[in-house]
Amino acid sequence: MSNICIVPQLYCRQERKSRDRKLSRSIKRIRADMVEISKGHKRIKEGQEEVRGRFEEISKEAAKLKEETNLISKQSAANQVRLNLMFQIVKARSENDTARDAVLTQTLRELMASKSKLPDEKKEQDLAR
Repeated sequence: MSNICIVPQLYCRQERKSRDRKLSRSIKRIRADMVEISKGHKRIKEGQEEVRGRFEEISKEAAKLKEETNLISKQSAANQVRLNLMFQIVKARSENDTARDAVLTQTLRELMASKSKLPDEKKEQDLAR
């Protein structure tokens, strides 16, 4: 059967107006929901950008800390080598081993001299760039 109104024309118009109003309200509600969803998407996007920025900052800071940790580790190893030499020098002196004392002292002097040159060489390399 077809959907033809058998009742008077006035009733069909009222029914149609009622359906149109309901449809219009539904469309308005859907549009309002779409606006809210759009705002939600925008907030999510901004949040993601903020998190991404923080993550990049944290990554840079982690790399910097790793570099500093490596430098401290190298400095610690160099300090340990110098301390070992100093203890060997003290031991050689306590045993009156002047030849060994002289060799170890010269080695320590050379090590200290090369250590003091490293920052200057780095400065020269930086200036050359």
